[in-house]
Amino acid sequence: MSFVAELEPQNLWKHFDEILKIPRGSKNEQKMREYVIGIAQKHGLSYKQDKAGNVVVRKPAAPGHEAAPATVLQSHLDMVNDKNSEIQHNFDKDAIVPQREGDYVKATGTTLGSDNGIGVASALALLESRDIAHGPLELLFTVDEETGLTGATELAKDLLTAKRLINLDTEEEGALYVGCAGGAGTDMVLPLTPTKVTKAMAAVEVKLTGLHGGHSGVDIHLQRGNATKLLARALYRVMNEFKFRLASIAGGNKHNAIPREAFATVVLPKKQAQKFAEALAQQFAEIQAEYKTVEPNMQLTVVPTKAKRMWDGKSTNKAIALLHALPHGVMSMSNDIPGLVETSTNLAVVTSGKNKLMIHCSTRSSVAAALQATRDRIRAMADFAGAKVKEGDGYPGWKPNLDSEVLKVSKHVHQELFGAEPAVKAIHAGLECGIIGEKYPGMDMVSMGPQIEFPHSPSERVKISSVANYYRLLVKTLERLAA
Repeated sequence: MSFVAELEPQNLWKHFDEILKIPRGSKNEQKMREYVIGIAQKHGLSYKQDKAGNVVVRKPAAPGHEAAPATVLQSHLDMVNDKNSEIQHNFDKDAIVPQREGDYVKATGTTLGSDNGIGVASALALLESRDIAHGPLELLFTVDEETGLTGATELAKDLLTAKRLINLDTEEEGALYVGCAGGAGTDMVLPLTPTKVTKAMAAVEVKLTGLHGGHSGVDIHLQRGNATKLLARALYRVMNEFKFRLASIAGGNKHNAIPREAFATVVLPKKQAQKFAEALAQQFAEIQAEYKTVEPNMQLTVVPTKAKRMWDGKSTNKAIALLHALPHGVMSMSNDIPGLVETSTNLAVVTSGKNKLMIHCSTRSSVAAALQATRDRIRAMADFAGAKVKEGDGYPGWKPNLDSEVLKVSKHVHQELFGAEPAVKAIHAGLECGIIGEKYPGMDMVSMGPQIEFPHSPSERVKISSVANYYRLLVKTLERLAA
């Protein structure tokens, strides 16, 4: 048993301690689902699973509250698997290794999975509780949230009976969320022409590492560097001077995470290798000065490597120009909600093969027209470069309902417990509430959670004291709803 299981409230943290040991990357939730079902069976509770793999566990009302309306508590079973490149970790079998830093729990070189492991753990704690006055509960555990909200999208329409829902997947202490952005992805494939590397040429690997990364919705406003964009920027600046060729380029590995690292294999005449490295270092120095406040640990290295094939000059130029031109970051801020990002896009994942470059961009907006306009801009750039484009269907946003009864009760409870009204917000990220609300019209929803920082990156951490406060708020809200 690690220190995690001894934190308070122990009935919550003991489950999170176990969750840390269970493989649960997106689309690999089977063992996590078995854990949830095992807890339900242990306590004699009924459960149901739909074709997508979502599970709902039904817990009867506490004695005396049988007449209260049912409430859904919703969390997702999967996590984002990401790690620093120097860390040896197999997410399919290795446990997450937690460590404590003051009032925070984080992982050792990997994502922690507090998003949404804390939500799952709190639902399981309530499932096992015997001293909480609550009405009938439907504990909904969805799958594959992190790669496109697939579980919610394929949620069976007869799985739930309740008409009110508390989502356990937001990440800010002292705030209740009542809305979220919609989003959609764009995939591009740029054809490239390969050619052989000659004996007169040398290959070097250019590595840009040490950036913070982070969640492409929650952290996009922090203006952190995108490793792929910055590497393409530096290469573009020296492209005409050295006439080099690319053999490969890659950056990022999650559609909803800002790339922290990017790599390129560059081929050029042997006699130019040293000057190329010096010119690239000069470009990096300028970038480093620009980003010194938000990315103090950013590093560029150029080391010799080997390559048998490369792309021809035209292909290299098109690839770098397209990556440099594609938009990334905040496109616009909301005119209605101060401080809320309205539209953003993330140049998320870049990979390359022998004769093609694959690019994925993830775009978010709380305004459908702005979302489409940004995707049109991406398509226009891809068309101009000669890339083939495939656009995903995306997912809907969640429109705030400030007259929500669940919101009213949650706000009142927060005021009682902590002496202050919570902030009522919308989030520039995808929550399953938008999709669930479409599946179950009239569902009254609110979202709450503890303080989780830098999700979707190895810097992810959860504030210990905030977990206790969040759980108190959740329990007391259920008690008040039951009354």
